[in-house]
Amino acid sequence: MPTKVMKKESKRALIMQKKFKSTYEEFIVNKKQKKLLDKEYRDLLISELLLAAMEEDHISVRKLAAEARVSPTIIQSLKSGKRTNITIDTLSKILDVIGYQIILAPKTGPGKRLRIA
Repeated sequence: MPTKVMKKESKRALIMQKKFKSTYEEFIVNKKQKKLLDKEYRDLLISELLLAAMEEDHISVRKLAAEARVSPTIIQSLKSGKRTNITIDTLSKILDVIGYQIILAPKTGPGKRLRIA
């Protein structure tokens, strides 16, 4: 096999082995961006859980608020994703009405120590 052909084949094999990063993988390389993404993801989960449970149970914002003994504004702002800072007590009341509960479980992996603010 001529040398030119071998070089071409080696170059092609090298290119095929190169792993390309997805947009997500490129984005989270930066620690600040990863932290922001993780926070927004957690906020989205609460909003999506609330939306799905309210739709499944056919319960309105006002009815959920009344049963949970919280302001309808809290429910609406959680539902829309505008409110992300909520007490465990308030969240527990809301989750109780829609059939969920808060479970505290130990973290796994690095940095799994208890932090008390």
